[in-house]
Amino acid sequence: MIARLSLFCALLLLTACATPVLPPAKPTTNPDALWSIIQRDCAGDGAPRGSCLAVSADAHRRDVLLKDSHGHFQFLVLPLDRVSGIESPTLLRADAPNYFAAAWAARSHTERALGRPLPRDVASLALNSPHGRSQHQLHIHVDCLRADVMTQLHRLQPAIGTAWQPLPEPLRGHAYLARGLPGAELTANPVRLLADYLEDPTDLGNWSLVVAGKTDVAGAPGFVLLATRLDLEAGNKASGEELQDHACAALTGAAGPLDGVL
Repeated sequence: MIARLSLFCALLLLTACATPVLPPAKPTTNPDALWSIIQRDCAGDGAPRGSCLAVSADAHRRDVLLKDSHGHFQFLVLPLDRVSGIESPTLLRADAPNYFAAAWAARSHTERALGRPLPRDVASLALNSPHGRSQHQLHIHVDCLRADVMTQLHRLQPAIGTAWQPLPEPLRGHAYLARGLPGAELTANPVRLLADYLEDPTDLGNWSLVVAGKTDVAGAPGFVLLATRLDLEAGNKASGEELQDHACAALTGAAGPLDGVL
């Protein structure tokens, strides 16, 4: 009886070994989901509806505002027209809209969602590369900067000049370029500034851009522009959204940062 039981157990073991254990299927994401929302809720002659909070369509601006599903305080600014992302050549045209300027203006929605003032140094904008995003419609994340990143940038402020240069230490384990930009409003176009720095502007598709507000030691307003390039060997998918906290722990006292990539 014992021998038969041992043989039965051995057969079960062999069967288990012979049958491959497959990982659970990953949910698929529709890469055109955001574009579908724009067409459904933002396009047309009527007022914004559904997920669409605002539409700007004039000679200078053609963008929309959506509420992101990650966190309570994150919003998205997107072109009203079909634009794939930072890699799109249309962003380098002379008449290209400054979507980052529109996104900076939209930070007031994050402030209202917070129910308290949003300090300039906490506000941030992020545009992921094609390698670090799930959607094929350009979208800029408007939300809070991570508290640890904010502290790090304050400490590194003396090393950030008015020209692009590597930060002396990584942010969240990844190498970043940084440059300062004076002024209360984002009149310069960060995409154009990065493209002008690169030897090959067509390499933009391998980069991610982040804009963070700052106030210098004299109290003057400005910005810190951050850019990181794809480096798969270093585990860097060029997703600058990694520097944001969708729980805004710096202001809300949340237990920890809430991350998410869209």
